[in-house]
Amino acid sequence: MTTGTAATRIADADQALAVAAELSAAFAADAGARDADRALPHVQVQALKESGLLALSVPVEHGGIAAPAAVIAEVFRLFAHGDPSLAQIPHSHYTFLEAVRLQGTGAQRAFFFEKVLEGALFANAQSERGPHPIDVDTTTLIPDGEGYVLQGRKYYCTGALFADWVIVRASLPERPGDTPTSSTPKALAFVPADAEGLQVVDDWDGMGQRTTASGTVTLDAVSVPAERVVAFTPIFGAPTVYGARAQLLHTALDVGIATAALAEGVRQAGKARPHFEAGVDAAADDPTVVHLAGELTVTVRGAQALLAEAGRAVDAAAADLDSDSAAAASVAVAVAKVAATRASLEASSALFELGGTRSASGAANLSRYWRDARTHTLHDPTRWKVQHIGRYTLSGTNPPRHGQL
Repeated sequence: MTTGTAATRIADADQALAVAAELSAAFAADAGARDADRALPHVQVQALKESGLLALSVPVEHGGIAAPAAVIAEVFRLFAHGDPSLAQIPHSHYTFLEAVRLQGTGAQRAFFFEKVLEGALFANAQSERGPHPIDVDTTTLIPDGEGYVLQGRKYYCTGALFADWVIVRASLPERPGDTPTSSTPKALAFVPADAEGLQVVDDWDGMGQRTTASGTVTLDAVSVPAERVVAFTPIFGAPTVYGARAQLLHTALDVGIATAALAEGVRQAGKARPHFEAGVDAAADDPTVVHLAGELTVTVRGAQALLAEAGRAVDAAAADLDSDSAAAASVAVAVAKVAATRASLEASSALFELGGTRSASGAANLSRYWRDARTHTLHDPTRWKVQHIGRYTLSGTNPPRHGQL
């Protein structure tokens, strides 16, 4: 929960990037130790709340700066460069802010945007486990008097332990007792972290992204006033960049892992001994190491450039939104996401080739770069993004509208 310390009011994009760079360096300082001990970053999350960066997308008419998506993406890349787990914690926060902007009433926008300006953090309770399909939410919102009763269980609820508000995606069945299906309308319930019947359990045991607090949220007859419920399904009934914005930030996370892994590889190469056949005094002069560093730089900087391009495409579509501009933005983000996935996995693996045997020391904990990359890139399958990119390229087929495109 937030403390009495007021959040900084960010004045412009330049200040946002400067503050993000400072936080990135602070996050990086003990990131390896936090990962090794699975020590949750309570102090760092509080610093994030107080920084003002959680309010970057708040509209100008509500006291924010309505920062471009491209700027917010670079903020996330900086965060992930410092600590990918910390970077993932506010991801859903920004996604839910966009839902409020798109579907909230005037009163809801005023209320929640002000909370965020004060430093409140939103966290997600969206994913469920099977056997039902992934696009079905068995968690339900049932009308009850002037509000609703929320019942269900969610998993992989990143950041919920740090949240001031837990945002729950739930089905709105036509009748109590109806089994939700993929066509059942959905809504977002904004639940205070101290609400009766809400329980957050820190049971996330992933091999990477170890300190995201992506645990389980249980909802046992949680009362939700009607003014705390925002429609979700209608977001995708018209052209939208909702999914593209969400995926842009996931892409920024992977690019941040890639840039950090490359930088770590360079540091390790500076400590490594050269192979005797190279006939040089330093590993950095070994032509095979030089070649590897060059190839990695092309891959990582290519992903960075595609991230920036995708951010501009999202901003352009938001400014002139129709089916074609929304599709172009989604495809640009999908291209960047595929490149970022490849760059993060390649750079986090190749850093060991740059550093040699000593870089594989358990004490150094450099495996966290690969573990973070491999874990986060599983969030949504790039193989399906490649399918949509290919159809768009060959036949001009626009990709579907959902939260992962």
